Amino acid sequence: MKILYLDCFSGISGDMMLGALIDAGVPLAAVQSQLDLLGLEGYSLKIYQDKTHGFQGTRFLVEMEQYHHSHRSWEDIRRIIEGSGLHPQVKRCALDIFEKLARAEGKVHGVEPRHVHFHEVGAVDSIVDIVGTSIALREAGVEKVYCSPLPTGYGTVQTHHGMLPVPAPATAELLKGFPIRPVEVEGELVTPTGAAIVAALAGGFGPLPAMKIAQIGYGLGANDYGIPNFLRVFIGEEIERQPASEQEISILQTNIDDLNPEILAYVTEKLLASGALDVWLTPVIMKKGRPGNLLTALCLPEKEEELMQLIFAETSTLGVRRRREKRFCLPRKHISVETEFGTVRVKVATCRDDSGWQMSPEYEDCRRLALEKNVPLKNVYMCAIEAAREALCRFGE
Repeated sequence: MKILYLDCFSGISGDMMLGALIDAGVPLAAVQSQLDLLGLEGYSLKIYQDKTHGFQGTRFLVEMEQYHHSHRSWEDIRRIIEGSGLHPQVKRCALDIFEKLARAEGKVHGVEPRHVHFHEVGAVDSIVDIVGTSIALREAGVEKVYCSPLPTGYGTVQTHHGMLPVPAPATAELLKGFPIRPVEVEGELVTPTGAAIVAALAGGFGPLPAMKIAQIGYGLGANDYGIPNFLRVFIGEEIERQPASEQEISILQTNIDDLNPEILAYVTEKLLASGALDVWLTPVIMKKGRPGNLLTALCLPEKEEELMQLIFAETSTLGVRRRREKRFCLPRKHISVETEFGTVRVKVATCRDDSGWQMSPEYEDCRRLALEKNVPLKNVYMCAIEAAREALCRFGE
């Protein structure tokens, strides 16, 4: 899967987004020819290489033939996009971004989204930014977008509604639920258009994901905030890795030397049935040389209270020890395979270094078939493992 990672080192805006995608190899001519399908007039596109604090990138500009600042409603913009000859995927992407903007603006101004009139983002240049971004993403073949935490900046910004705090109210609304990071930079690092692009497209946030990088692009911002002002994008193939997952678990333990062993066996079964991940008994020599058993139950933290009460109720212990530990688990799945004896479920875990699989047939399935067919249990096990190996090889897993 081809993915795009937005490294918002110093923020994101519509012109930075398009500049970065063009810098990464998307042809300007392809973007321009499709933007012409919108039927907008009185503008031209300009790109050129420039530098910001010593770092080179692409600056993207929409130049107006004359002063032009139209106020368009969300319905006006929808009609323009839907009535164009753009590819359906491009239309859908652009409409999603504008709808995010409409909902945010409607929320902060107390009006229905369909009645929102865009000022800054309703101008031709911002329509070009959003639709152009949608075109460029399709041209690059991007299927999924990831994003870094967004820098907020501080201070004020001059808008059609007057002086507003940074982030602007609509931008702040768009950023709800997304990770942000404070930076000591005075200025609007994330614009409403940039925030809407992230809100509509980003499928995940965090550091650079596992990927095979094919292109890198730098889109330069229009302002100088005293730091390199660029949006960096990485385009490439996502690496489908499945590392061992880290999980927090609870370990419950108690020593018992005065209980019928038959009851201990019963308690072990009941703990497993109640959600314990594993339970085992370890023979121990307790004080005064008395033989006993160490009962250990492994469980998720949310199950520890329930299982602890079960141990108190079912055994003679007066105390249970508890500790938290980390465990690492290989990614696993269950498959059903057909053997000469019948159907067996097999648990399959993939080794991280691709050295092979770890396979474990379900004991109860194998036991049942061994009894039904009157064959050694080990034979059913071997047949199930071989059938699972053939199935995995057949499907290229």
